[in-house]
Amino acid sequence: MSLINPADPLERQNAKLIQIAESLMRRVEQAGQDTSLAYSQFERAATLEAQVRARTLDLERTLDLLHESNARLAEATQEAEAARSDLADAIETVDEGFALFGADNRLVLSNSRFCKDLLDIGPDLMPGLGFSDYVEMISQSRFLALPEGESPAEWAQNRLARHQDEHVVFNVRLIWDRWLQVSEHRTAAGGTVILQTDVTDIMRVERRARDKLLHEQTRMVRATLDHLNQGVCIFARDATLVGWNTKLAELLDLPEQSTAPGLGFAALLDRLGPQVSFDPRFGRDRLRDWAAQRRRRKPIAFELVSGAGRTLAVFAQEMPDRGFVISFTDVSAERAAARALVDANEMLERRVEERTLELEEALSAATRANATKTRFVAAASHDLLQPLSAAKLFVSALEDGAADGRQRDTAGKAISALASLEVIIEALLDISKLDSGQAGFAVGPVRLSALFSSLRDEMTPLAAAQGLDLRIVDSSLTVDSDPGYLRRIVQNLISNAIRYTPEGRVSVGVRRKGGAARLQVWDTGIGIAPEHQEAIFQEFRQVDPGGPGGLGLGLAIVERACTGLRHRLNLWSEPGRGSCFSVDLAVSELHPALPMARARAVPDGPCCRGLVVLLVENDMQLARALTQMVEGWGAEVIQADTAEQALELLDLIDLQPDAVLLDQQLGPGMPGTALYRALRTRFGPVPARIVTANRSVELQRLCAKLDVAILPKPIDRDRLLGFLRTAAQDGLPA
Repeated sequence: MSLINPADPLERQNAKLIQIAESLMRRVEQAGQDTSLAYSQFERAATLEAQVRARTLDLERTLDLLHESNARLAEATQEAEAARSDLADAIETVDEGFALFGADNRLVLSNSRFCKDLLDIGPDLMPGLGFSDYVEMISQSRFLALPEGESPAEWAQNRLARHQDEHVVFNVRLIWDRWLQVSEHRTAAGGTVILQTDVTDIMRVERRARDKLLHEQTRMVRATLDHLNQGVCIFARDATLVGWNTKLAELLDLPEQSTAPGLGFAALLDRLGPQVSFDPRFGRDRLRDWAAQRRRRKPIAFELVSGAGRTLAVFAQEMPDRGFVISFTDVSAERAAARALVDANEMLERRVEERTLELEEALSAATRANATKTRFVAAASHDLLQPLSAAKLFVSALEDGAADGRQRDTAGKAISALASLEVIIEALLDISKLDSGQAGFAVGPVRLSALFSSLRDEMTPLAAAQGLDLRIVDSSLTVDSDPGYLRRIVQNLISNAIRYTPEGRVSVGVRRKGGAARLQVWDTGIGIAPEHQEAIFQEFRQVDPGGPGGLGLGLAIVERACTGLRHRLNLWSEPGRGSCFSVDLAVSELHPALPMARARAVPDGPCCRGLVVLLVENDMQLARALTQMVEGWGAEVIQADTAEQALELLDLIDLQPDAVLLDQQLGPGMPGTALYRALRTRFGPVPARIVTANRSVELQRLCAKLDVAILPKPIDRDRLLGFLRTAAQDGLPA
């Protein structure tokens, strides 16, 4: 228990300690009986006095510090009050409304200009007011002019959303056409400073300037609209008329008083009346619905016809402020021109159709004429080959039986003339087949060495007769082509080179070029001018009328055969230096079997004695010629005109022939191949040849299937003799 109450003031505690010390001293003086005890008490009293004196000094120093602190605190408080008073005075002198909200979003202080225009909330702006309560009060103030279509709750929500930003500036509209600009700024301590500036004068000046500018722009827009060739009307977002031009009333046949600012779109549409016809695909109701849409409108375009008969192209489009503009363009001339163009196109289409029908009829007639020509050439060639074969056989028989050299020479010349005629007929037949697309190509591996060897034997005498040196360089290559047509191509190129080379030489060779072989025929002839190098491939065309004779079919056959075989044909030529024709051929990896050399048959008397030959030929002249020649070789000939007659004759004499010569075309009855099939059924394998001028692939395939060879017309005497000799020796097909 303490004798001194610490809560007492220091003066009170000091007085108590002095009183205690005095009481102790008196007690020591009165207790004389016990000296030692008294002395002890004295010492204790002296110690207590020293302690009391030290404590007193501490208390005095503490009291001095307390007085000093109180003095400084009073001074600081006075300075703070002065500073607060200065800050309040400074804030009050600001021309703008000022408010400070702390980090806890509660009002710390504000000046008298803050919210002074909102008279109904001024008394409630006290320190400690929450920011959300402040916003709620503003939104409910009757002096606040809310934006159109916005409720107080929505305004408060938007205002609180802006409060989340670090810095924000916006305008607030009050009643009586007054405006406040509100700006918020964050302090370093997380508080918020709000400044309110009265911008009413600025807004009014800007509005007057904007109105003036709009007025000027309106005049300019109106002047511009009045100078447009289009009728234009502009509507505000509420679909009321705000602008138009004079061309609009002219195009729509409207009186000038029909249009006025503020006129609704629906009313203007009704004033158009029935004199305006809308496009069936976009009528009045659809246009009215488009203008009444609340969502974004898509641009539209359609046409209408005014009462004056004008065709107007209408285009309507929404503007950024949700208004829309509609333009009317007079397209009557364009539509009339389009209709005239359609009529002209229809007339042209009719004329083209009529012309097409005429051309189709002409083409059909040309096709029929071409087919008729092809059939005529084929028939004529066949009919010509029949007597030609007979003539050659008769002349060959005369040559074989000639007594002296003069007769043999005359017969040889006749055979040569007939051979020339045969070449012409063969060329006519080939060009006819190539033109009609009836040529059959049997593409396979062809040895160039065999081809060159045959052509060398055939063409060397022809070149030598003209004093030319013919050089054919052998080649070991094998190419893919049709053997017969490739031989005809090269033969015609060599013949053409010999014909148009007065002196010098003709060279034939092959150059390897990658996977292809280029077969070239060079000559040192007269050459061909560039302007004539395409014409030389036309049939019956000779660029040099004074040159050597001929029908001009050789190069035409070459060009058509190369096209059908897909061989590229090239030409280089220079007048006075010569020409080079080249054909590109694909090199083949296959190698055909080498053909056996055929020895020339030279009759040395009756070499076919005892041989019975069945001859079925419906051409009497050719039959007599064949009979005369074959019997001259010692054979016996049984001759019939038709297949049926031949079968009846064989039944009658009951004899199996040793060899058979069957014409393929025997009239309306059984053809030669069918007769051969019947003979083979009756007698078994019989040596036979199908005699024909038909060179079609179909006949070749049929004969190959029947295992019977073809003896082509005009009949080659040596081939016929070789066949009969083999039949006489072996009794089997050669």
